[in-house]
Amino acid sequence: MSLGESGKPLTYSSYLKLDELLDLQKPLSEGPEHDETLFIVIHQIYELWFKQINHEVDHARDSLEADQAEVALATFKRILTILKIMVSQVDVLETMTPVSFSSFRARLESASGFQSAQFREFEFRLGLKKRAMVKHHPANTPGGKRLRELLDRPTIYDSFLRFLAGRGYAVPKELLARDFSEPIPESETLQEVLIDIYKNDHLCSTVCERLVDLDEGLQEWRYRHLKMVERTIGSKPGTGGSEGVAYLKATLFQPLFPDLWAIRNRL
Repeated sequence: MSLGESGKPLTYSSYLKLDELLDLQKPLSEGPEHDETLFIVIHQIYELWFKQINHEVDHARDSLEADQAEVALATFKRILTILKIMVSQVDVLETMTPVSFSSFRARLESASGFQSAQFREFEFRLGLKKRAMVKHHPANTPGGKRLRELLDRPTIYDSFLRFLAGRGYAVPKELLARDFSEPIPESETLQEVLIDIYKNDHLCSTVCERLVDLDEGLQEWRYRHLKMVERTIGSKPGTGGSEGVAYLKATLFQPLFPDLWAIRNRL
């Protein structure tokens, strides 16, 4: 029989820390308002998924660095499945009416999803890096420290480029040695390499397609999140003084991996 940290037999509840987990939902409204519990639970679940998806992106990156394409592909499948679940959770949140949300919205004060360090970490890992975003997360917080480390760290796309180079493809040297804190640039030279891969290398082209799936999956989540916010608060400013819908619209249709999209009309 396995013993927990307390020396007592390990149980389902003690292993998952259920007592602590289920004590984390603390509505602030009077009553409290019925839908505030839903709002808290959904967003805590999102943060748990962000934690897992960041864990999986790191695994996919390490697998590409080690030339383990099959492991990377399996990990991409898991990441894409998590994204689908995240999108489906919007359906649950949309059962909350605008009137229900407004009944406790003022209690959120300056709190905003814009402040999610883990989601920003996800973007940084994929290559969507904006140095200005780091300032919203103090350097002395765990999330702020992680973001500052990720800003100068290679993205999963950089690991993908090294994966291709390791397989003998002529990836431009300037891409392999680029400034990782900057957005992923387009490269006509790399596009020629990718076209050759799509036509002649099934395994590597499959890796390319999973990256496109990942890019598209993130866009799908952004769109559903945007429409959920729009139907809940309309064009009003977001919580915490953020721009709300206007900001979310600006994040749409920004490809993570531009070269993988640019070659579509040449295949």
